[in-house]
Amino acid sequence: MTRKQQVLIVAGLIISAIFLILAFRNLNLEAALESLRSANLWLVLAAAVWFMFTRVVISLRWQFLLRGIKRIRLWELFQLTCIGYMGNNVYPLRAGEILRIYLLQRNDRIPFAQGTVITFAERTFDGLVLLTFVVVSLALLQLPDESLRAITSVAAPVFLIALLVFLTLAARPNWFRAAAAFVARYLPLPLRDITLHLTDQILASLQGLRTPALLAGTVFFSYLTWALEATVYWMVAVAMGIETGYVSMLLVVGVVNLAGLIPASPGQLGVFEFFTTLVLTTLGVPRDLALTYALVVHVVVWLPATVIGFMFLIRQGLGWRSITGARDLEELEEKAAVT
Repeated sequence: MTRKQQVLIVAGLIISAIFLILAFRNLNLEAALESLRSANLWLVLAAAVWFMFTRVVISLRWQFLLRGIKRIRLWELFQLTCIGYMGNNVYPLRAGEILRIYLLQRNDRIPFAQGTVITFAERTFDGLVLLTFVVVSLALLQLPDESLRAITSVAAPVFLIALLVFLTLAARPNWFRAAAAFVARYLPLPLRDITLHLTDQILASLQGLRTPALLAGTVFFSYLTWALEATVYWMVAVAMGIETGYVSMLLVVGVVNLAGLIPASPGQLGVFEFFTTLVLTTLGVPRDLALTYALVVHVVVWLPATVIGFMFLIRQGLGWRSITGARDLEELEEKAAVT
């Protein structure tokens, strides 16, 4: 592990600790425990099962993005999706993303660069869906809270610019190819070959965005995935006696996952609890109940994917060391991609 990675990990832990302190300050432990005891456990378990079904739907979205490169079975993509979530949940620096890109390359010969571009495209579509949820739910709920609107104003330019870049590259690949060729003319021969090779890899990975049917499928399943995940949050809310409605859960899902842009420890520890509590208290839910709900729903979306993802990782012939060494895998594959 490099010194830079160590610094990033320590910084993430500090950020998580700060948000945990903010979330748990002045907590009435007795009231929180009472909320937990009165929860409908069976409905919480049903929400956990339903959450895993949403991973199938998000794998369908991945299948649409990859179809321009290669057709891959849904069951295989579901396994890699769970491995990705598990890696991100237990280790910092988005190790899960590197693992699933590596496995995509190992199992299906999808070049590392193409898998990386597809992953960035996924996150861009996720961000736009979540922004839609926040904007629409804030309008419907007529909430005046400026801190929630600030999240939208910060995240919106990031994802809109990223989407514009992806769509431009997909629609006008010759522009990018010509620009890369122009730059490559002034580079040493080894760097010139690397630049042109990576250009071809990037443009090939965006084939799915050039086909209207595949692009429509990507957009549809992006919205469907997060809409279904909001039902997971809603089920847990009902199980705990919180009656704020489905639209409120769209707001929670949008804000909490956009807050994932904040570098923190694995699984958004602290950040998740703070922003979930912030949204619910803004909606009028008592703070102790809101924080207890945040803890429960965090377990629901963290534990199943982590356990099942680790089982799939073992099935792939890998173990814990592959998670901790994911960034080393990234370096090796990036070198291999240009040789």
